[in-house]
Amino acid sequence: MSQLIVPGARRAAVSLRRLGLPQALQSGWLGLALVVFLGAFLGACAPASDSAPASRGTESAPDEAREPHPPLDLSGVQVVDLTYAFDENTLYWPTSPSAFELEQLHYGPVHGGTDEGGYFYAANAFCTPEHGGTHLDAPIHFGEGHQTAEEIPLERLMGPAVVVDVAEQAAADPDYRLTAEDVAAWEAAHGPVPEGALVLLRTGWGERWPDRLRYFGDDTPGDASNLHFPSYGEDAARILVEERGVAALGVDTASIDYGPSTDFIVHQVAAAADVAGLENVAHLDRLPATGAWVLALPMKIAGGSGGPVRIVALVPEA
Repeated sequence: MSQLIVPGARRAAVSLRRLGLPQALQSGWLGLALVVFLGAFLGACAPASDSAPASRGTESAPDEAREPHPPLDLSGVQVVDLTYAFDENTLYWPTSPSAFELEQLHYGPVHGGTDEGGYFYAANAFCTPEHGGTHLDAPIHFGEGHQTAEEIPLERLMGPAVVVDVAEQAAADPDYRLTAEDVAAWEAAHGPVPEGALVLLRTGWGERWPDRLRYFGDDTPGDASNLHFPSYGEDAARILVEERGVAALGVDTASIDYGPSTDFIVHQVAAAADVAGLENVAHLDRLPATGAWVLALPMKIAGGSGGPVRIVALVPEA
């Protein structure tokens, strides 16, 4: 079996400890997965050796005396894309003034064409509201003075996934809200929700994407007063945010508040604690309740209240 040596791996492992992650998350395949991301960055930005530079007048330690880089094997990890593509079918909040637009600037040969010494070139311009498709809600979205999109620390955008499945309840009640009892039942089965986790609520609504009427419960243009879809309830959100200290709340519906909400209290609870929201998350049926690691990296919009986000999960194969 081939081995991948990651420059910066030793320093990346130290960085994991500095993030304050539980020891269990610093070891095993989850820890190795983060070593890849951190190690690649640190290796690119640091000298070739992870060792401290030798003092003036002393010789560097021989290669065999240095701590070896840990080998990395990702053959047992499946990468799952939790993001919907942005196109003409992308769903936006009913009151959004516009949707995703892609304008072709050029597509084809230039400078005489490929047969005459030229080359092929393609470029587009796009325009989109921040809150549509698979996207992130920055805390400032519902919290004055709180973090904007570019201010969210990277360590708050990656972490262990906690997948709570209420698809059965939501099938019976499209306005279902996650309850404190649901959280207690999940913890009874899987253990405490870890601090810094990214909680992902699976309602089964992903099966309805991108059918606007089935997904929102109403398709009246410009009207958000008659929406019906499940999401978090206030009591459950307060437990997860204020007591468990999670890093993000995600859901496979249009909002971390349920469809009929008029005060968006879950957004308010999350924003007050600088907890980001992840909405319209795709393919949650492909994640286990525990064991996956999620990275949710949004477009880095200065001053943004949110924006498109690419979410991926690293899932250990059975």
